[in-house]
Amino acid sequence: MDVSERATVAAESARAGGAVALEQFRTVLDVEVKDGKTDVVTRADRLAQGAVVDRIRESFPDATIVGEEEEEGTASSVPDDGTAWVVDPIDGTNNFVRGNRRWATSVARLVDGRPVAAANLLPAMGDAYVATPDGVRVNGAAASVSDRTDPERFVVVPTVWWGFDRRDEYAAATRAIVQRFADLRRIGCAQAALSMLAAGRLDGVITNIQVSPWDSIAGAAMVEWAGGTVTGIEGEEWRYDSRGLVASNGGAHDAVLAAAQEIEAAADG
Repeated sequence: MDVSERATVAAESARAGGAVALEQFRTVLDVEVKDGKTDVVTRADRLAQGAVVDRIRESFPDATIVGEEEEEGTASSVPDDGTAWVVDPIDGTNNFVRGNRRWATSVARLVDGRPVAAANLLPAMGDAYVATPDGVRVNGAAASVSDRTDPERFVVVPTVWWGFDRRDEYAAATRAIVQRFADLRRIGCAQAALSMLAAGRLDGVITNIQVSPWDSIAGAAMVEWAGGTVTGIEGEEWRYDSRGLVASNGGAHDAVLAAAQEIEAAADG
């Protein structure tokens, strides 16, 4: 199966899961809490992941699948060797349960730890981001990062969630952004933010937190394949197990990286 076919499976599996989630969107949901008050999950997450997994297994019956929701038949971590699929059935569940349309169903295919195809579907927004190393397409049209180079024209997103015991870092992130760039957006869905960056709709996405692979791999790959830059907090090459995630259009990555590193200063006290 070539790269384009892998991308087709990624897109079709994300579409299958997204359709299930969309059926549950803005309905009455029982919301469960996992590791904290803002770490929530619903039956829709589990049903959507099941639909994604079923579609992948139609083409790859023995596939290694790493899903956010721990279910029988899925792996708990990303293997360094071989092929694997990384799935987030609903990235942005806090948005989902509030009726906010910014949530995504995300699927990435990896070979030896590196992505080779990715799809982020935003069903409630009507947007489909599908990508391979050959490029990114949004709703079928070719897309790329913005060509802005002046940081004072940048719109930058602080992503993931700083817990109540890390609000100094959250404050530092927002301060670092508003002091350097034109504006700040808070999307509430890391995959959506990274996808929008890849399509030129944003200019930077930052966090100093190690981001879960299902929240980051597909979107980070899209940014790079669309011509952007993605690094860890020290400016090193980014991997799914890196600490921090700093993504930009590449036009002024040093400024975006400096903003992310300012969060670290707050973390160090």
